[in-house]
Amino acid sequence: MSQQACKLDKEITKKVTLDYLLHLPEGYDQNSDQKWPVILFLHGSGERGSNVELVKVHGVPHIAEHDPAFSFIAISPQCPDHSDWNAEKDAVMAALDEVMAGYNTDPARVYLTGLSMGGYGTWQLAAEYPGRFAAAVPVCGGGNPKNADALKETPIWAFHGAKDDVVPLSESEDMVEAIQAAGGDVLLTVYPEANHNSWTETYDNKELYDWFLKHSL
Repeated sequence: MSQQACKLDKEITKKVTLDYLLHLPEGYDQNSDQKWPVILFLHGSGERGSNVELVKVHGVPHIAEHDPAFSFIAISPQCPDHSDWNAEKDAVMAALDEVMAGYNTDPARVYLTGLSMGGYGTWQLAAEYPGRFAAAVPVCGGGNPKNADALKETPIWAFHGAKDDVVPLSESEDMVEAIQAAGGDVLLTVYPEANHNSWTETYDNKELYDWFLKHSL
């Protein structure tokens, strides 16, 4: 089943509007009792805008576009121009809630990941909503080490290129060290020869998705 473009348009405490791509796995049946795992994917700064098709360039929506059998329900929102994921977090969570309520989803298996700007968003969202995500994977991003206590109960696997000249490796290392010091469950994979693009190898790796599925709330 191919990805479809969706729009969130809801009145909460304020009106939020957000376009997102929704992937339903091949074989998904709304009338079935099967509950599917969910991945929420946050793109990088280059995919911001008003053309949601841009979101398919990298990461989970790119994988899903080329593999209809990709076995997760995938939600890939688009951040508007001149904004970031922290500013759009209410809309992102509302989109997640909308899909969780409308489709056969497993609330115990909701996973969060993102790259670059989306890596920052992953660190931030996981810290602000502890207990919502069964695991999180920030790729070439960074966060606030002061959030370590909020993150320590969420299994995290971070990825970064050693030669990244856009987001320094130290951004991931600082987060990982802080969470380890807080007693958290965190891994860091560093690609020795990778520059900023550490996402292609990460999202092409089947072990990532197997690791996600080892975790549930």
